[in-house]
Amino acid sequence: MVLYTLSLLLFGQVSRVILRRDIALIIKDLNDKLTVIANQRQAYNLQSIERSAEQPERNKSSSFVDISKVFGRDNEKDILISRLLSENSQEERALLVIPIIGMGGVGKTTLTQRVYDDENVKSHFEMRIWVCVSDPFDEIKIAKAITDGNGVSNSDELEAVLQCMSKSIEGKKFLLVLDDVWTQNHTKWEQLELPLMQNCGQGSRIIVTTRKEEVAIIMGATPHMMHLKQLSMQNCLSLFNHIAFLDRKEDVSTVFRAIGEGIVKKCKGLPLASKTLASLMRYKKTMKEWQDVLDSKIWDIEGFEQQVFQPLFLSYHDLAPAVRRCLLYCATFPKDYVFDKNILIELWMSQDYLHSRGNHEKEVIGQIFFDNLVMRSFFQDLVDDEFDKLTMRCKMHDIVHDFVQSLTEKECVIMELSGASNKTEPLVSNKLRHFTLMSAPEFPSSMSSQNYKNLRTLTTFNCKISAVDLKLISELRCLRTLNLSHNGLQELPQNIGDLIHLRYLDLSFNRSLKKLPTTLGNLFNLQTLRLLRCRALKELPKSMGKLISLRHLYIQFCDQLKYLPKGICRLTSLQTLDMCPVYGSEDDEAFKLGDLGSLDQLQGALTIKVLGDWKDANEAENARMWNKNNFFIWELMLAMRTT
Repeated sequence: MVLYTLSLLLFGQVSRVILRRDIALIIKDLNDKLTVIANQRQAYNLQSIERSAEQPERNKSSSFVDISKVFGRDNEKDILISRLLSENSQEERALLVIPIIGMGGVGKTTLTQRVYDDENVKSHFEMRIWVCVSDPFDEIKIAKAITDGNGVSNSDELEAVLQCMSKSIEGKKFLLVLDDVWTQNHTKWEQLELPLMQNCGQGSRIIVTTRKEEVAIIMGATPHMMHLKQLSMQNCLSLFNHIAFLDRKEDVSTVFRAIGEGIVKKCKGLPLASKTLASLMRYKKTMKEWQDVLDSKIWDIEGFEQQVFQPLFLSYHDLAPAVRRCLLYCATFPKDYVFDKNILIELWMSQDYLHSRGNHEKEVIGQIFFDNLVMRSFFQDLVDDEFDKLTMRCKMHDIVHDFVQSLTEKECVIMELSGASNKTEPLVSNKLRHFTLMSAPEFPSSMSSQNYKNLRTLTTFNCKISAVDLKLISELRCLRTLNLSHNGLQELPQNIGDLIHLRYLDLSFNRSLKKLPTTLGNLFNLQTLRLLRCRALKELPKSMGKLISLRHLYIQFCDQLKYLPKGICRLTSLQTLDMCPVYGSEDDEAFKLGDLGSLDQLQGALTIKVLGDWKDANEAENARMWNKNNFFIWELMLAMRTT
């Protein structure tokens, strides 16, 4: 028996040795074949092509421009020329880099072409070089283009090419245009910049056009960057009319001009959009054809998507996948919506788009993503909030909004019931994940479980809903985000607690809302609860102590709220508590000032409202306000104090 067992063990070891030898032979054979392929590639000078299936072809630019088709930008042109021609003896660097930043299609290249061909600019510089960079950033290719055939090296070694480039520009005052730069690799830029800076003549300039503010940062050129804004309506209209009505009789063009103005409004100051639409309208002969374009969604216009959305798609493709998801979520909002940065980040969190990295919280990752989208010009018109200096507001260009909606057409639906029957059933696919209802007196009775059971987001805008149907709530079991703000709700159904996946709940500005159901405490995944200006709300349910995932609680201007439930002191993940009403009674169920001491993660702004007779001086010490390092505002309000 022992011998039999031993033979099995020995046989098993031998088998493993044979198996490993076979694997080794297979690997060796595979390596030999790869070596042969590599040698053949080198012998026949074959080049590998790596291109993502979704990566569109990038258009190449040149320095030539048709001035007859350029309208506006005179002020920007004058500013840019002034920077190019200025001779500042105080300047430490002989080489000045001027980045021009703006969204795709806004006219960065056209502006640069006009300046490049200006007679004063031509006479000011000894050399002018135009290089279309695009992506990838190839230092050897750029250096060879700068050399422009003057003793250009046949070598593809970076050192040899840079030496040749240095000799060709040595001591010369040059203007170099690097059009359409994308790279954020500081090393690649530094390898090119150093020989340019060391060999250029005093007063040399580099103009860089880019969609990414990060490019200006890595080039160390942020003090000199120009942000290119949209064209004025008048200039857009002039551009449109020049192309659309070319070679048409005056009396014919007059008939179409009113519709043309409406079409140009769709472009919202984007020159590329105006040119594209004008080119399309040039061949449309009837009033109906023009009216159809005016009435259609912009991505339904034949030819528009291919020409105008392509530069936006290039910018979109350049984003990390996680940032793309955050951008696409903006399709759930109507046009001209003013985004609040903090709210947007909390919404991204609710959809699980943000993941902690190292010591960075999700909120910090969200800020990085937001800043990324701002620097790529997906967001614009940034302003600090008038009342809350801790947040920022912004908007999205209409063309960008149309672009993200075109990419999410089956997943995001915005349904407006203004002037329509509330029984209207939208055409909804099974892929629907985010539903926005606008201008409705109530939820449509035709909302069926078949179409809405997989919803992740349900949002209302400009609605007057006074009640939420129990059946509707029971069908929304996958919901992550529920925004019922600015309605006329008096109460929530008890089965709201069944939405166990809910992470974001906004009930703000429901001024008739008096209480919340105790089942709210079942929402153990809830991260954000917004109750701003619920002026009739008198208390929060005691079960709130069970909301172990809650990170943000907004209750500012809930005037009838006398105290918070004691259980809130157990919410150790809480980062935002904008208002804390403290009642002076001895009620053991009420949250005391000293209970703030257990909320170590609090940050931001906090208003403490002391109501009634507060006599316990130890409560302030127990609150440990000095330990809240992230507080930059905290205010103590003594309201309704009795003696």
